[in-house]
Parts: sequence; C-alpha cells; structure tokens
Amino acid sequence: MIALGKIDKGQKCTVKNCKQDAVRSVSVEKAKAAGLEVEGKNAYVCEEHYKQFKKGNKKSDQIEKWRFGR
Repeated sequence: MIALGKIDKGQKCTVKNCKQDAVRSVSVEKAKAAGLEVEGKNAYVCEEHYKQFKKGNKKSDQIEKWRFGR
C-alpha cells in the first residue's frame, strides 16, 4: 500500500511538548479554540489530544448543527 498522507508517513503530534504519532489532522483555529497549543500552520494530533479536541469543541459543534439544521 502506498502512503499518501502525512499521517501515514509518520507525522508526529504538533501539540507543544508531545512526541507521539498523529492519528488525525484538524483545523488549527478549532484546535486553538479547544485549548490545544499547536505549533505550525497545520494541526496534527495524537489520540490523547484528539479526545481533548473533541471535548473542547463539543459545544461549538452542537451550535453549528443547530445553526445549519443538521
């Protein structure tokens, strides 16, 4: 299988002081809004930080769903 994305190629988590392998890429603005200190212009997060990201964005995601009727 050919690795196409950065995560498949072994991208590390871009949260400050984290050296784990990334499992997801997320929006830098949303990551900062969730309280994560991301470095760089792309946000790649490990499993632990992705859980924090989901908890931090839970309220704003719900508001978006109400706003657009999804």
